[in-house]
Amino acid sequence: MSPIESQRLMLGKMMEMQQLAASDRIEPNIIPNENVNIGEDFKYVVRSINEQQNIAGDMMKAVDTGESEDVVGAMIASQKASLSFSMLMEVRNKVLNGIDDVMRMSL
Repeated sequence: MSPIESQRLMLGKMMEMQQLAASDRIEPNIIPNENVNIGEDFKYVVRSINEQQNIAGDMMKAVDTGESEDVVGAMIASQKASLSFSMLMEVRNKVLNGIDDVMRMSL
């Protein structure tokens, strides 16, 4: 792949991201089963984040070994997985802080 083709690919990806960011509403991922308890919801989210991290790791490995030239796609997948994991940790911390606050309450 020539540098010009690489730049065109990156510009194309940037245009896609700009269009997505400019849209009025970004739809969240919807958990497929509505009749699930909170424990099952957390399991689903953790498995989804784990899958994202595995995909990002595989893409980065393919770029590192020369099997793929999709550096932009690998970086986007890596950032997406990192952001998802950070969000999970923030939610976990908020839940734990809420539990601590409830435990400190006097009756």
